[in-house]
Amino acid sequence: MAALTQPRTEPFVLDVLGRSDYAIIGELIPPNSAVLDLGCGEGELLAWLAANKQVKARGVELSGPKVRKAIASGVSVFHGDLLDALAGYPDFAFDYVILSQTLQETAEPLKVLRDMLRCGRKAIVAFPNFGHWRVRVAHLFTGRAPRTKLFPYDWYDSPNIHFLTVTDFEALAAQEGWAIEREIFIAGKHRVPVLPNLFAETAVFLISRKS
Repeated sequence: MAALTQPRTEPFVLDVLGRSDYAIIGELIPPNSAVLDLGCGEGELLAWLAANKQVKARGVELSGPKVRKAIASGVSVFHGDLLDALAGYPDFAFDYVILSQTLQETAEPLKVLRDMLRCGRKAIVAFPNFGHWRVRVAHLFTGRAPRTKLFPYDWYDSPNIHFLTVTDFEALAAQEGWAIEREIFIAGKHRVPVLPNLFAETAVFLISRKS
């Protein structure tokens, strides 16, 4: 097999709290927005958005200890399942609903995405790209579920239960009639300008319902 050549990358992506996807999300959300972060962990991103963008921040997290840490840091976080939490919000309760690095761990990803676009005017979805060339090569040569830097778990203890690619998400958006307002692709600390399904490690999509 010929060696794959990484495409020329665009400028360095700055970190927010050590994560490039957070930096991209920070770019996409304007000041003073109403924001809901699903699977918010200890609320680090919400706290950063509140401090730097003055957003009205709320979060949802399943882990009790993480919820307690978030609340202790001054972030308003609901303890519960994503779908249960989303069902409790009226239509367009938020300007932006965020789901970062959690879509592949949800039991019903399509239902979650639809509900995000019901209670939020826009949704920001970030996920690891299972179509990345290193994942493909690992699967090709080992014949086993890939273990890479991007997907470091054995199949039996991975939190990931759905594996999607950039192309999968774009196809779903077309099927559902969602508008893709922005799509940003990252490899390491750089943006990927071409062939994202092959070369992007992380994808960040800004979507909305078509009017």
